[in-house]
Amino acid sequence: MAMRKIQFVALARAAAFAASLLLPAIGVAADAKPSRIVAIGGSVTEIVYALGEEARLVGRDSTSVYPPEALKLPDTGYIRALSPEGVLSLNPDLILTLDGAGPPPALEALKAAGVRTVTIPEGFDRNAIIYKITAVGAALGAEDKAEALAGKVQAALDKAVALSAEQGRKARVLFVLSAREGRLMASGSKTQADGIIRMAGAENVLADIEGFKPVSDEAVIAAAPDVILMMTGTGDHAASNETVLALPAIAETPAGKAKRIVRMDGMYLLGFGPRTADAIVSLHEALYGNRKPGE
Repeated sequence: MAMRKIQFVALARAAAFAASLLLPAIGVAADAKPSRIVAIGGSVTEIVYALGEEARLVGRDSTSVYPPEALKLPDTGYIRALSPEGVLSLNPDLILTLDGAGPPPALEALKAAGVRTVTIPEGFDRNAIIYKITAVGAALGAEDKAEALAGKVQAALDKAVALSAEQGRKARVLFVLSAREGRLMASGSKTQADGIIRMAGAENVLADIEGFKPVSDEAVIAAAPDVILMMTGTGDHAASNETVLALPAIAETPAGKAKRIVRMDGMYLLGFGPRTADAIVSLHEALYGNRKPGE
C-alpha cells in the first residue's frame, strides 16, 4: 500500500509539472485561472465536472455528453472535426483538449488566435486516467481538488481491477465498432476497447492487430469470440442484435451460436475518466454473470 501511495504521488506531481510547462510556452502566467473554458473530449469534460469546476465551462464538443448538464453547453462539433470559428465565438480564455482533437489546421488556427490551449494526453490504463485528472487540475489551477479526486479514482480502479481478475478462464471478447453493410470494423490492441476489456479481466481476441481495423469473415471465425461487445447509440452502432447475429462470420463463432452480445454506452465504456472503475465492474458482470472466482 505504501508503494502504491508513493507511485501515485510521483505520477500526480509529474502530471502537474508537465501541464505547468505548457503555460509559459503560450505566454500565460502560471497562476492565471481561466474563467471561460471550452472542453474538447468527453473524459476531459467529465473531469472538469468531477472537480466541481463546471461553472467555468462555456462550451464543449459533441462527445461530451456526461453528466447530462453538459448538454446545456454550446456544442462546438465533433472532437476530430472542430470548427475554429465555432470555438472562438464563445470567447474562451482556455481551450482544454484531449489528445487526438483536430483536424490539425483547426488546432493551429485556435493557437494562432492567441487562446491558451492545453492538450491532455490520452491513454487506456489506470495510470493514464490518473494522469488526465491531475493534468486537468493543473490547467485549471485546481491541483488540490485534482489530487483528492485522483486518489479516490485510483482506489476505485485498483479495487475494480482486482475483483475482475478473480476468475479462471478469461472470456474471449470481440469488440465491434461498426457493422456497416455487413462489414465489421473491430478493435485490436492499443485502443480504448482493448484497455477496458483487459481491465475487466477478459481477452481481446484481436489483440495481435493494432487499432480499429476492418476484419475479414475468416479472421472473425478464427478468433472464436465468446462474446461480442458493442456500443449503444446511433448510426453504425445501432445495428440490432438480430442484424449482427445474422452476419455469416458472427453466426459461426461461439458468441453467435450462444447469441451473446453485450452493449454499453460508449462514453461510459470507453471514456477512461472518473467513471471507468464503475464501467469495469459493469463489463465484468455482463461478461461473467454469477460465475464464482476460479471458474
